[in-house]
Amino acid sequence: MTLTAPAQPVDSSTGAVPAAPGRTRIAPRALNRVVSAVTADALNVPAGKISTDLTDDAGHLSLLVSTPIGVPSLIRIMDEPTALTQSGGSVLDRARLAQEQIRTRVQQLTGSTVTRVIVKVTGVHIRENRRVR
Repeated sequence: MTLTAPAQPVDSSTGAVPAAPGRTRIAPRALNRVVSAVTADALNVPAGKISTDLTDDAGHLSLLVSTPIGVPSLIRIMDEPTALTQSGGSVLDRARLAQEQIRTRVQQLTGSTVTRVIVKVTGVHIRENRRVR
């Protein structure tokens, strides 16, 4: 899937964006990288562990993101009863919130309309809490 948008050069003397012919294309690989980076940020996991499937939805973008989700270790949850709440809540709550964060951020970064975001949680990425000594 390649997104194409009209190019909009900026007039350096006025700062205005005049109407001009042309197009700007965003390659599928670039879109995949953007979606992976946004998902990694939303769910606190390495971007390399995320797979994405982008499809055309009547001229708009539909996303399927398969990813582990970052969770605090069980030891930390036992030591700090508020650790689960501080991490964003349950896995389901965080996945729902991530859907909206991914949709909003991908739209901001690419200028594309995202009609659907499906987050498929494939596992957990346990975050160890390193203590400063």
